[in-house]
Amino acid sequence: MASRSLWWLRARGPLSVYGGRISVRFCSSGTTLEGINRATVDRIIRVDHAGEYGANRIYAGQMAVLGRTSVGPVIQKMWDQEKDHLKKFSELMVAFRVRPTILMPFWNVVGFALGVGTALLGKEGAMACTVAVEESIAHHYNNQIRTLMEEDSEKYEELLQLIKKFRDEELEHHDIGLEHDAELAPAYAVLKKVIQAGCGMAIYLSERF
Repeated sequence: MASRSLWWLRARGPLSVYGGRISVRFCSSGTTLEGINRATVDRIIRVDHAGEYGANRIYAGQMAVLGRTSVGPVIQKMWDQEKDHLKKFSELMVAFRVRPTILMPFWNVVGFALGVGTALLGKEGAMACTVAVEESIAHHYNNQIRTLMEEDSEKYEELLQLIKKFRDEELEHHDIGLEHDAELAPAYAVLKKVIQAGCGMAIYLSERF
């Protein structure tokens, strides 16, 4: 296969990974992808897209319950960052022709339900969910960073920088959750453990299916 360049997308209209008309313009970064481990990159983009989609659905569920409360603006700010994360990974899905996980409809429902369910426990429950999910995502991103650096940090430089940026923002959300009384949620330790177990299963399945 001939060598390619890593092309970053700048969208000129609605962008979708599910079909339909897509209008995009590509700008070369000059990063060569000759010899790239496509299986690794495909797996990373697919699972990260699914994870950011799930996070968006969680925040949507929380906003449906708590959007008009004092904590609403805090949740909205974190949700806005997650929307940006999802947009970036959606662009990469198109650029590298990566198929989305077949579990997207499931994550759509489960993510929203988790957001609503934890928000019904109050602000503390919603923030406990944020702490659990963002901690899991940050750990997952760290594993991806380690994998790419072990393979070839220069070849994957741009993808590494993107993942590091999003990892840092997820950790900010984690800290915001703690600052807003996450640990005061009912059965905090149990709730956190259950949510993180679910996150681990979601990551495992989305990487493979």
